[in-house]
Amino acid sequence: MAAKNAYANAGVDISAANRTVALIRKAVQGTHGPEVLAGVGAFGGLFDAALLRDARAPVLVSSVDGVGTKTKIAAELGRYDTIGRDLVNHCVNDILCQGARPLFFMDYVASANLQPEMVAAVVRGLAEACRQAGCALLGGETAEMPGIYLPDEFDLAGAIVGWVERDEAVDGSDVRPGDALIGLASSGPHTNGYSLIRQVFAGVPLDRLYPELDRPLGDVLLEPHRCYLHDVQRLRDVVRVKGMAHITGGGLVENPPRALPAGLRAAFDWGSWPIPPIFSLIQRLGNIDDQEMRRVFNLGLGMVLVVAPEDAGRALETLGIGAWMVGRVEREA
Repeated sequence: MAAKNAYANAGVDISAANRTVALIRKAVQGTHGPEVLAGVGAFGGLFDAALLRDARAPVLVSSVDGVGTKTKIAAELGRYDTIGRDLVNHCVNDILCQGARPLFFMDYVASANLQPEMVAAVVRGLAEACRQAGCALLGGETAEMPGIYLPDEFDLAGAIVGWVERDEAVDGSDVRPGDALIGLASSGPHTNGYSLIRQVFAGVPLDRLYPELDRPLGDVLLEPHRCYLHDVQRLRDVVRVKGMAHITGGGLVENPPRALPAGLRAAFDWGSWPIPPIFSLIQRLGNIDDQEMRRVFNLGLGMVLVVAPEDAGRALETLGIGAWMVGRVEREA
């Protein structure tokens, strides 16, 4: 007789995949407006581009990213409700650097063994972040791949599409020496440097309370990646933002140059903003020098904006608490 459940015996449970879809359907559909013509269950998501019919010269802006080994912290704590927010907010911030607003987002969750409740928790976080950003969670994929991933391991990635008017796109081309750097507070390490963080805290219980921290270590490390969309939109109604750098992998060393023309550099006034205690703790326990900390982590600045020096005061007043003048643009030596 032919064997039943051969695929499940090989490690892939189609029934679990179906249960996952049932668990996430309501959360995903909660991000859909009338512009979503097909979503959950369709082979491809349909998004009505007529939404852009009144635009003068719309340009689509896209990005794809993941949350890296922060998933290991979530798995160790058994808490999956924040990393979906990490992923969406990271991608929203990336396209925001070109001045774009998000249209829709798509996710990919891969694991050795599909756990519907875990995936549902991740997707609820994705959906909440999408709602806050005015972005449709258009579709996604769950992949069960025993032999590729270790048991209880998983990965999370996503792609976003947004848009901006061509003449409103931010490309840094008119940044000049003397322009001001405005830093916006991060909520912690965001989604970068977690391989180093896990090495520094190897063997340390995630419920440990360090004197420097106001919460258990695991809570601090799982703090979601901050979204800067609404702050930047509010600022752009008041002053002209010439350039924007999302401080992700590469930290404060490698990201700001991406927002500047050739021949210019970001000159930071180190000490002009408060560095969250988690970074000082990582540096002390890991015996890490200042330059490497600056190259790996955001050190409390999740986004750096470039404005004309005469606009810096209005920018700080508009942004309020959690924004600082952190330096200036200079010519490279």
